[in-house]
Amino acid sequence: MARTPATSTLENAMRRWGFRRVAGCDEVGRGCLAGPVVVAAVVLDPRRRVPGLCDSKMITAARRARLYDVITRRALAWAVSSAPPEEIDALNVHQASLEAMRRAVLALAPLPDLVLVDAFRIPGLLIAQRAVVHGDRRCSAIAAASIVAKVTRDREMLAHHAGDPRYGYDRHKGYATSDHLAALARYGYSVLHRRSFRPPSLFDTIE
Repeated sequence: MARTPATSTLENAMRRWGFRRVAGCDEVGRGCLAGPVVVAAVVLDPRRRVPGLCDSKMITAARRARLYDVITRRALAWAVSSAPPEEIDALNVHQASLEAMRRAVLALAPLPDLVLVDAFRIPGLLIAQRAVVHGDRRCSAIAAASIVAKVTRDREMLAHHAGDPRYGYDRHKGYATSDHLAALARYGYSVLHRRSFRPPSLFDTIE
């Protein structure tokens, strides 16, 4: 997929409607076998542009790290929240992700007056919001949130790898790659793994 820069078109339109603090919100890690879902909420400063924003999946880790530094320096506000494996197992990954989104938005200070969310609406959030399909590709604030969330989660998974290198989190960050599945078949689930995520190929090999 070609890398397409996100734009501020939607945020600017919302500001013309009177919304001044427009937050973008996105999550990473929904499809992983291990580790948390991490959510970021970001309010960009329209006076301090961050060039090169786009979907975090479309750029290299080195570029994400550089953009993370710029975003967190220039944003009016940003916050991160996560749903750990035990919360994912208790609620299901979708509900846990929405709850982490709500926590991230409410951690912004001051609160935004509008939230643009990638794909979903956040239940129980008493702030104006709009779901934006493919928002991380289209909307600068959501793209910025996707980058902050991705870098935060990747760094957490690297720290977990340093503590337990058996599963290879430095390579796959908890996604269901072939080497991760092989490690699961050999070592079983760790405390970092989501018990509700059971690949069919492992049903008979993991207690």
